[in-house]
Amino acid sequence: MTPFLRRRPSAGLLVLLAGTAVLYLWDLSASGYANQFYSAAAQAGGQSWKALFFGSSDAGNSITVDKPPAALWPMGLSIRLFGLHSWSVLVPEALMGVAAVGVLHGTVRRHFGEAAGLLAGGVLALTPVAALMFRFNNPDALLCLLMVCAVACVLRALEQAATRPLLLAGLCFGLGFLTKTLQAWLILPPLALLYAVCAPAAPWRRVRQLLAAGLVMVVSGGWWVAVVELWPAASRPYIGGSQHNSFLELTFGYNGLGRINGDETGSVGGGPGGGGGRWGETGIGRLFGTDMGGQIAWLLPAAFVLLLAGLWITRRGARTDVRRAAFLAWGGALLMTFAIFSFMSGIFHQYYNVALAPYVAALVGQGAVLLWERRRAPAVRAVLAVVVTGTAAWAYVLLGRTPAWLPWLKWAVLAGGVAVGALLLVVRRGSGAGARAVAGSAVAVCLAAPVAYTLDTVGTAHGGSIVTAGPAVRGERFGRAGGPPGERPPAGRAPRGAGGPGGARRGGGVPRGIPSTGGPARGAGGAGQADRERSGAAGGMGGLLGGQRVPAAAAAALRRDAGSYTWAAATVGSQNAAGYQLASGEPVMPVGGFNGSDPSPTLQQFQAYVRAGRIHYFIAAEGAPGGRGRGTQDVASWVAEHFTETTVAGVTLYDLSGPRK
Repeated sequence: MTPFLRRRPSAGLLVLLAGTAVLYLWDLSASGYANQFYSAAAQAGGQSWKALFFGSSDAGNSITVDKPPAALWPMGLSIRLFGLHSWSVLVPEALMGVAAVGVLHGTVRRHFGEAAGLLAGGVLALTPVAALMFRFNNPDALLCLLMVCAVACVLRALEQAATRPLLLAGLCFGLGFLTKTLQAWLILPPLALLYAVCAPAAPWRRVRQLLAAGLVMVVSGGWWVAVVELWPAASRPYIGGSQHNSFLELTFGYNGLGRINGDETGSVGGGPGGGGGRWGETGIGRLFGTDMGGQIAWLLPAAFVLLLAGLWITRRGARTDVRRAAFLAWGGALLMTFAIFSFMSGIFHQYYNVALAPYVAALVGQGAVLLWERRRAPAVRAVLAVVVTGTAAWAYVLLGRTPAWLPWLKWAVLAGGVAVGALLLVVRRGSGAGARAVAGSAVAVCLAAPVAYTLDTVGTAHGGSIVTAGPAVRGERFGRAGGPPGERPPAGRAPRGAGGPGGARRGGGVPRGIPSTGGPARGAGGAGQADRERSGAAGGMGGLLGGQRVPAAAAAALRRDAGSYTWAAATVGSQNAAGYQLASGEPVMPVGGFNGSDPSPTLQQFQAYVRAGRIHYFIAAEGAPGGRGRGTQDVASWVAEHFTETTVAGVTLYDLSGPRK
């Protein structure tokens, strides 16, 4: 057992973890099934072990999600244990957030003390985008936890050139690959270089250890890939997001280099290389801009300043100095991720910034405490004053982007920042009540604005695939309903475009032609049938990236005699299929995959399924992304030409088991 696990947790840590748990679990079911795309896949995994293994969108195993399945495994197992409802889907994500905060606290505390650990853990817990994603069911929650664990293991290995922690770091990177493919390896180069240079061991021992950790990473991340690639394609689901049924193609194309250069075959379309596009302008200021600033940038300038200050203070340390290594580890991870996110031209959503949250939090925690300990030096006090005042001024700018939302807060933060910055210039020594009051005031001023954004995030339900933290911001591109910047919808009503009852659901509108009845109200999320009937979620980008509200009568029609078919229905696009699958509890085939552009199934395959009596209904979905793929157009046209339509509660169904025209 490691010393960290043997040590009795402090009262501060227990309060931090309990507070994080309350924050992330509070009113969690308000978001219903959140991202229905992943919730439906988790439901499929709760019904079929094969679907759980492959990460299939449906229990009939027609196609997988466009990611590897590791993030689906905790949700699928939770559904198997507790049944299908909002809590069984989202609680695993919240617990990942609590674990990430705990691991970060322990790692920072180990070399910089309890105060630094608590500050780092608190900053992570209260970062708006972290509060968003640890209450949501995208893969980013698990990836964030694994990356925190990877850095923690590397830092532990650096203390005495220990092999076991380095192998555990390799395991984290391997599991991270099975969570979100190559994004998990963004921070691998700086961490590997850090160990190669700074570990207290002979050069060849360091090389051997890194090779062993690399082997663990390849095995832990590659075993599933090998099984999938060697499995006969005819007896496994199609690999969603690929154009040739290949996970390797998905890894290095749509989910790999395509994210960097914007050449994303099969996606919804990225921006041109180097210039941005529908995913925003690229460049060094990207993460500080309108779309991204309120998600992650509150303490980003402070983290950069504290990184430089920490490296300067520890500059005279030995090659193996662990405090300097900590700054290099967290700082290298931050700079590498920041650079990639700033300049990548492919698909980039605001919530991706959760990857930066632990790196920012660690640098703020350990950097602030290190400078506070050395505040007798005038230059150090000046840096502390600049950090606090600058952070308050930057918060004033960010809050100014939501002028109708808490308009007094920006002035309070700015005034507090100026006042505390002035006090920091004169607090030279001592640990009495006065010094503690100044330190506490500095923390409060720096965290006031992100805490307000975080509380807004926790108090708002979110749905669809493009979600953002905090209130609506002037000029935002995706993931928001309309309305003036900062304007909140009236109580009990969703923002314009969200539709349905019960609180604001951030994420856009419902596809045209899809009924907008039902849907989860705030506080909904009970088990079983009630949840299935409230499974709708607002979608972004005109419904392309969100599910829809499914009338109870339509869901009942799909359940009727569903046991006689492999798929109760088929429809174009995974988000459309997900809504009907969650509402009915029966497998629904997503023709064309996530974007309706995957060649699965082909028209010939679909016709064979129909002849074999494996699909009961085809659900027409006007305004769905079916026009993106020729194959989906062919399937929809063939169904409309050969089968008679009927309407159930406004939903157009074609009975594929009935007589043809």
